[in-house]
Amino acid sequence: MRILQSSLLRSVCAIAVGYMLVIYRHDMVHWMTLIFGALFFISGLISVIAYYVEKRRVQSAAEQWNMMMEMRSDSDTTAVVDRERAEQLKALVKPSYPIVGIGSMILGIILAVMPGNFVKGLLYTLSAILILGAINQLVNLITARKFSNIGVIYWLLPIVILLVGIYTVVRPMEMAALPFKLLGWGLVLYGIVECINALKIYRVRKQYLKMQQQLEEQAAAAKNAQEVVAEEVKE
Repeated sequence: MRILQSSLLRSVCAIAVGYMLVIYRHDMVHWMTLIFGALFFISGLISVIAYYVEKRRVQSAAEQWNMMMEMRSDSDTTAVVDRERAEQLKALVKPSYPIVGIGSMILGIILAVMPGNFVKGLLYTLSAILILGAINQLVNLITARKFSNIGVIYWLLPIVILLVGIYTVVRPMEMAALPFKLLGWGLVLYGIVECINALKIYRVRKQYLKMQQQLEEQAAAAKNAQEVVAEEVKE
């Protein structure tokens, strides 16, 4: 019964979560974009802060080194060589400007401020690539058809790609929410199958235990009958 209750609980949770994903898939796209934007912004901010901290440390070390060099005689050949080495070391240790970090911050702000527009723009770009690629494949097949017969499968695949690109242009947000929709239906299906399997396993196990109990009772009755016969033979 505990196994049955556990399986039923898992199936109910899976069906509920799957249903929520199917119904609110567009909201999931919105919130996922916001989360990615926040992650990009935080990672960029950390890299920028680390750059300024490292820059300040290098400057402080260079200032201390310059003070030590100024205390020594400028005519000293060793001092001149040390000063040149200090400048070279400063150039090598100086941290590079965090261009990638600033870019991550800008991308994070764009994702957080305009999640819907960003997703649409990205999908429009990808759909344009799909449409142009499919058209190019069809043109190549038309050219190759002059020299040989082309199988139907070779025409079917570019057409499917072209239709996917066109559908993405017409329904961009629906295409963006498609993975959540598929995941939601998958969870619903998992919950239903889990419930059916749990009930089936429970019924089969119950029948097995009942049959085993009957066999044990028959074996006990047969043993008792043998004992009664044995006692009668002794008498």
